[in-house]
Amino acid sequence: MRAAVFYEHGLIDVLKYVDDLPVPEVGSGQVRLKMGAAALNRLDLWVRVGWNGLKLHLPHVTGSDGAGIVDAIGTGVTGFAPGDRVCIDPTIVPSDSPTLYTGLENQGRIGILGEHHSGLAAEYVVVPARNLLKLPNHVSFEGASAAGLVYVTAWHSLITRGNLRPGETVLIVGAGGGVNTASIQIAKLAGAKVYVVGSNAEKCRKAQELGADVTINREETPDWSKAIYQLTQKQGVDVVVDNVGQETMFNSIRSVRIGGRILVVGNTSGPIFELDIRYLFSKHISIIGSTMGPHVDYVRVMNLVFEGQLKPVISETLPLSEIQTAHRLLEAGEVFGKVVIRI
Repeated sequence: MRAAVFYEHGLIDVLKYVDDLPVPEVGSGQVRLKMGAAALNRLDLWVRVGWNGLKLHLPHVTGSDGAGIVDAIGTGVTGFAPGDRVCIDPTIVPSDSPTLYTGLENQGRIGILGEHHSGLAAEYVVVPARNLLKLPNHVSFEGASAAGLVYVTAWHSLITRGNLRPGETVLIVGAGGGVNTASIQIAKLAGAKVYVVGSNAEKCRKAQELGADVTINREETPDWSKAIYQLTQKQGVDVVVDNVGQETMFNSIRSVRIGGRILVVGNTSGPIFELDIRYLFSKHISIIGSTMGPHVDYVRVMNLVFEGQLKPVISETLPLSEIQTAHRLLEAGEVFGKVVIRI
């Protein structure tokens, strides 16, 4: 079968488009899908490069998000049949995990498709049946793939962990990333006033089209935390969403109001920063970590996508054979929204 894989960690040229991988066999409790589309995340770049302790079965298929058609079902599977259109929750929970079906799966032992497990940029994939959600006919494979990981991450951090309430103010650090485009829409849907810091005027414009109330162009206003302070009548915002990490965390702390919360959902600029803890206790700040989300949150946010209340943002759609170009676009950081692979 056709797939986008790498046989070793490294730069973009280690990615290969192949057509000779064996079609995976379906096991008990599993479903085999004929894939329609897959979508990339920055996670795919890090997995490709690798890190100490990451051990993969090679060749490794890239891609954490996807949607397709049920091709075969394993023993014990109910609720799905060949021909069903489905999308895929990317969080893999071990069958013996005590958090399974508790709504707290992401706080136990988990794996992620495309990271700890073979990914979805392939002609056929096998996944646990519990990871599937039926896809309405009016929703494209590309649109469903573009939602997946980033929408469940944004929903879980803002709504489940962050307890975002109507009338609150939210600052989203970054405009064009998948989690950020999802967070803008989810925060607006929740009734919040949304501020966005973007890297240039074009990304700020697109953020406004998604619903951002106020944008700050970092090229023109590098001291954006001071601008937030002034725009909020020297109060700061209720909630900051920061998935950048090292380069932005201090400004995020400066931007939040006394008693506010900072949601940490990633670290694209680096994981280590120096923290002056006086800011924490003097401002009564809560720093809330969040990653992925339980299946119940995946279902909730995807149903909002199905209803058209949330609209995944796709920057580029490419064929599977152009997987190197797809990684290159994502690595350059110039896309607004998701890079999707049509299979």
